[in-house]
Formats: sequence, structure tokens, C-alpha cells
Amino acid sequence: MNVVDCGEGTPLVLLPGVQGRWEYMRPTVDALARHFRVLTFSLGGERSSGWSYDRSKGLDSLVEQAEAALDDRGISAAIICGVSFGGLIALRFAAHHRARTLALVLASTPGPGWHLKRRHDVYARWPWVFGPAFFLETPWRLRRELRAALPDAAARRQFRLAQLGTLLAAPVSPARIAERARLIGGIDAATDCRHVAVPTLVLTGERDLDHVVNADEAAAYGRLIGGARTEVLPHTGHLGCVTQPLVFASRVRAFWTSEVEHPEGDGTRLGLRERHDAA
Repeated sequence: MNVVDCGEGTPLVLLPGVQGRWEYMRPTVDALARHFRVLTFSLGGERSSGWSYDRSKGLDSLVEQAEAALDDRGISAAIICGVSFGGLIALRFAAHHRARTLALVLASTPGPGWHLKRRHDVYARWPWVFGPAFFLETPWRLRRELRAALPDAAARRQFRLAQLGTLLAAPVSPARIAERARLIGGIDAATDCRHVAVPTLVLTGERDLDHVVNADEAAAYGRLIGGARTEVLPHTGHLGCVTQPLVFASRVRAFWTSEVEHPEGDGTRLGLRERHDAA
């Protein structure tokens, strides 16, 4: 499989969102690589991934891809960081591969019980017909978030041009986006949360700025995973890891550093780990 490997230090696997291409997180990769050894890749189903996606396994096939990336680089364990849809892959990985998960980071992840809005469900059922409508409305939905994250008009133009360049270089498939979006409704995220026994950071955007997932529902992971830390990235919505990549990376680094210095915290997580090991 094709794995991007950059930076030095503690390994961190970065899992992309529903568009499936790692290239859209390039600013995030660059920022995280200042502090970690970052592994990332395009999700199975994308031609550039080099991974044979098994539709019969659904999310579990993508979890296997993340494990294969570690095997490919000879890494026994890493921080597993998922953005949006990638957060669900990261959550499942942490729940079922505890020995290979140093810590878990969930960024703007669809909350437990998330489902497509009626309009978007229609788009997902007929992606090649309605896909253009979805892409055309995206700039309108994100306009408030971009103004908050990038108040300078020149910075916003630069960001949009960079995203357009990425779209031309790494085109996305409406059909594969639709397939992943429809997969979310069948994921039992709450059960996965009960099996997570590693330090966890839950990052969300501001409630009024994330128009892709409900920020309150995304923050629910902080309550469902024992000992998890929940933080809001200020002035961001759903795209905080790419509009404010340095802030995002600094939050992940601070979380990891504090967990290394005080790995047992208040004892809550140790008790959770012991209960799981006993089971």
C-alpha cells in the first residue's frame, strides 16, 4: 500500500475524512510532522491507496488498512488520529487493537447515532446525479467557518486556491464519498467507546461554525470514553485541522506530552484499563 511517512518522533497515524484522500490534509500533515513521525494514506477504494478495500467488511477493512500501514513501516504502536469520518476508523482501531494504540485523537468525528440529513441521503443514493449539487453548496455552508478561522480576505483566497489545486491534483469520487457517508449510519460507535482504554483527546470546532457534524454530538465521545479530554478549537468549525493546522498540532502535542508526564492521571483510566484486561 502507499503510505506517506514524514517527520520524526512518536509515530502518529493520521486518517482522512470522507473524501478519502490524504492530500486534503497536507497542511495538517506538515504541522504534525514538526512533533511526530506521521503516517498517512488515502483510504481503501481510492486508486491511489494501493489497498484492496473489502466492501463486505466495511469499516473493518479500513481498520485493517491502518494496521497494515504500521506493519509496512515496522511500527508496533502509534497515536491513532482520525479526522471526521476517519475518527470512526480510529475509534474502531483503538477499541480492537489496544496494544497497537498509544493514544486516540478524534477530530470533528460524527457523533454516535449520526445519520445523513434527508437531502444528503438523496445525494448519497444518486451520487453521480446529485454530487455536483453537493459540491456547489459546500462553499456556501463553509463560508462562516472560513471567515472565523481566516479573517483576512487574502488568507481565505489563498486557502480556497490551495483547495482547488488539491481538487485538481487529487480528484474525489462522489460515489466513494456517498458509500462512506452511508456506512456511518450502521456503525456502533457507542459500543466501540466502551472498549477504548487508552488516553483520548476529543477535538471539536465551535458549535455554531461546524455545519458538517453536530459539535455537541462529536463532543459526546468525551463522555463515553473513560478519562477522555475534550477541547474546542476556537474560531473553527469542521475544518479546524486544515484552517488552523499549527493550533491543531499544538493541541495534539500538548495532550501527548501531558499524558507521557502523567500517564495515570487521576486513576480513572487505569481502572478502566484494568477492567478491560480482567474481561
